[in-house]
Amino acid sequence: MRLAAQAGLDVIALTDHDSFGGIPEAMEAGKRIGVKVLCGIEMSTEHNGRSVHLLGYGCDPFDRQLGEELGRIRFGRTDRLPGMVEKLTEAGLPITMDDVMTAAGGAPAVGRPHVADALVAKGYVEDREEAFAKWLGEGCPGYVHRYAVPLERGIDLIHAAKGVAVIAHPWGRGNRETLPAPYLEELVRSHALEGIEVDHPDHDDDTRSLLFEMGARLGLVRTGSSDYHGTGKKNHPLGSNLTRPSAYRDLIGRIRRRGGVV
Repeated sequence: MRLAAQAGLDVIALTDHDSFGGIPEAMEAGKRIGVKVLCGIEMSTEHNGRSVHLLGYGCDPFDRQLGEELGRIRFGRTDRLPGMVEKLTEAGLPITMDDVMTAAGGAPAVGRPHVADALVAKGYVEDREEAFAKWLGEGCPGYVHRYAVPLERGIDLIHAAKGVAVIAHPWGRGNRETLPAPYLEELVRSHALEGIEVDHPDHDDDTRSLLFEMGARLGLVRTGSSDYHGTGKKNHPLGSNLTRPSAYRDLIGRIRRRGGVV
């Protein structure tokens, strides 16, 4: 929150992966420092076997159905870790589950980023980016598939929890083939998808322009995101890729109409 204030931000959303665990502390710190915190979540979903990150803004963090599904997703994250450790060790990068848990430092959702941090701590790679590119990404030697909720059901769960569903970086990380424009249009019609991230570090200028125009045509909220991960990601500083004030007002209005948390 201090970094957000130093960056000149007056509002940020906390969207941790598959957990609301950080929300109370963030909101309390935001009140002290003068930064508004929007309650959020980033759900691990999938479509056609490919990972899709789904943002839920304004959800009730105590919603039972959403909470149970997030628990299953977190278990899937943790459950695959021994297999990843084994595969990495066999590939010549010996690490242990203790190494991973030490890197996680008590995080409520333990997953690949902490395996990456363990590889960094061992000196096998320079940073998380190299760890994912060479060892932990899909198709890499240390990758193990895990459970993720189907995208359509994820949208429905967010709505049931009174939140607004926004797909994160839809055409970044090779996902344009996974989420082509006709499919996004179908999600708007069939599942009332409400938004897409447009301004994101993984989108080039042409992609942003296409998504912005498509979002306008479909009546979607078009958000921005730094995708800030602390020291876990390079070139994602707080305050980059802002959400336009009009888009933020639209998002808040939608949350209020659903009865969500603002």
